[in-house]
Amino acid sequence: MSDMLAEAAEAPRASSLLQTLTVATLVQIVATASVLALTAIAPLVALDLGIGAHWIGYQISLIYASGMISSAVAGTLVQRFGPVRIEQAALGCFILGCMGIATAMIAPIVIASLLIGIGYGLNNPAASEMLSRVTPPARRNIVFSLKQSGVPLGGILASFLFPYLSARLGWHAALLVGAALPFLVSLLMMATHAAEPVTSRKPTSFRRGFLDEQSIIWRSPKLRALSALGFAYSAMQLSVSAFAVVTLVHDAGWSVLAAGSVAAAMQFAGAFGRIFWGVVADRIGGGFLTLALLGLLGGLGYAGLFWLQDLPVIAQIVLFVAMGGVTIGWNGVLLAEVARNAPDARVGAITGGVLVYTFIGVIVGPSSFAMLYTLIGHYGASFLAFSLFGFGGMLVAWQAHRASA
Repeated sequence: MSDMLAEAAEAPRASSLLQTLTVATLVQIVATASVLALTAIAPLVALDLGIGAHWIGYQISLIYASGMISSAVAGTLVQRFGPVRIEQAALGCFILGCMGIATAMIAPIVIASLLIGIGYGLNNPAASEMLSRVTPPARRNIVFSLKQSGVPLGGILASFLFPYLSARLGWHAALLVGAALPFLVSLLMMATHAAEPVTSRKPTSFRRGFLDEQSIIWRSPKLRALSALGFAYSAMQLSVSAFAVVTLVHDAGWSVLAAGSVAAAMQFAGAFGRIFWGVVADRIGGGFLTLALLGLLGGLGYAGLFWLQDLPVIAQIVLFVAMGGVTIGWNGVLLAEVARNAPDARVGAITGGVLVYTFIGVIVGPSSFAMLYTLIGHYGASFLAFSLFGFGGMLVAWQAHRASA
């Protein structure tokens, strides 16, 4: 204990847990809002561009393809420049990304999507490194889950803000307003983390850093399981987030604004779910057990969406809201488990390495969903097929839980 206190005294922190958690959560909110900006207004944008609304799935996959690449090198970047500077760079990517999409031209939209993905891939490794420095081990699940509640909160922001502003100012102006949000958060970070110390480490090449991280992950059965779960659950999460509005509009006959309200409620349930499942994991002492339960519930909910058109309106709302609480609620528990199983002083790097597979799942998810819809022309049937991700994740998590029991 005396050694731990001495080490803490040698490396004083310039920011408190509350400051760091607040900033990290706000960054996560604007990051997710940037990623999901087009999903909330997909029918309007598709009409202006002369393309089908289902093409939003490919745009989401493009974002996460670049996110996967930046996540793979984020650990090395965090070691070189510190997590605060990397978070600031991520915010800059979101600003430029929203501005680029607002141009309504295909080439700038592609470049902007790549920039948003780069920022999103840098965010979590940097934030995990920041939080690991100030979070007591006993509070890790709830702290990481609170930070990850920024994902559904960002979804709520996107679902309400962009349709509302689009109806009054046009979707181009709505996206310019979206670009102002990460700028404001960057100003707050400059105020609260300007004196954050940067740990001096020997520079590592990107290739060597990536290979070292992947070697650690593949040697650890728990980290391998978490990588597989990130792949499966992210495919489910982003598919329902990207296609909720379009499914309600095209399969159930909802208006864009009404469907956006349901999507916002779904994201709100996800925010509650992330905190709720973090508390559950701490209470039952089993992150993997919680992740297994989430896989089961997610698989059942996705299967239920096959019969969406046959359900009364209230049941449609309840089903989507429940899916928000389940398919969006897993991430905080998973990141806490990664932090728990990562070697000391490598939390940010290993988080980035594990999240590579999460990004692969997101790339596979929405794009595969879009291809399935192209083949069968029914969103509910596509959700039914994707229920296999949930049931498969349940088996992986249950096996990891039993192995660690």
